[in-house]
Amino acid sequence: MGAEIVDEGVRVAPAPPLRGLVGWYSGYRQRGVPAGLHRGLPSPWLTLILTLDEPLTITAHPNPGDAPGDYLTLLGGLHLTPALIHMPGRQSGVQVVLSPLGARALLGLPAGELAGIDVHADEVLGAGVREVHERLRAAGDWTARFRVVDEWLLHRMTRGERAATSAPVAGAWQRLLASGGRLRVDRLAAETGFSDRHLRNRFRAEIGLTPKAAARVIRFDLARRRLASRPTLPDLAGLAADCGYADQSHLDREFAALASCTPSGWLAQEFRNIQSGRHPPA
Repeated sequence: MGAEIVDEGVRVAPAPPLRGLVGWYSGYRQRGVPAGLHRGLPSPWLTLILTLDEPLTITAHPNPGDAPGDYLTLLGGLHLTPALIHMPGRQSGVQVVLSPLGARALLGLPAGELAGIDVHADEVLGAGVREVHERLRAAGDWTARFRVVDEWLLHRMTRGERAATSAPVAGAWQRLLASGGRLRVDRLAAETGFSDRHLRNRFRAEIGLTPKAAARVIRFDLARRRLASRPTLPDLAGLAADCGYADQSHLDREFAALASCTPSGWLAQEFRNIQSGRHPPA
């Protein structure tokens, strides 16, 4: 008799006071599934991962100068190239999806300081994240695990005064998101009252990407989420038009640049994760 296959994916919203700073929590547990490779793709979210039973193995980072390694907890900023994650058929953890606008309040630093890198989370968050990691591992179910994360982040948010992202940068980021990455940078700068250069510098410091790069990542993230919503019947030409690409070739080039694979190649690699709900559609 073969070993039992477990492939769970659970996604929930954070506590109401955290919404706008945290997108969602994703819990995952896999046992007995085929080994493979997962691509941590560019997106408009920072990533915090708290593992449960085994470490996360990164074989290639967005920053090629960073060495591969194992992580019990991982914190990563916005990036333009994928992280490659070894999936040995056995892994579990909770992923916290953070808005760059929440970085100062929840992490104590601007998102720009994490741009393009992955770090052990305790290097930024200190001993507190190790304590939360132990509480998470001791929790009995997903509801209890998400409650642990809620309580920890609420404490970090309220324990002291922290500088907020500047209103013009925050507003520009929100307008880019609302436009699906289609808003022109010169128009965005005009709306903030900044010069293109000043907005670019402020954006890179606070968000981690320039406005142009951020728009590109937002558009790409929207495209791959819509692709995940119909993995068996992908209409790539229609997807390209819907997401603001010039044509399907333009979409293909962006996947090659940002995912290091084709749209169909990404679907083939990630189909099991899409089925289990770990790639929610836009």
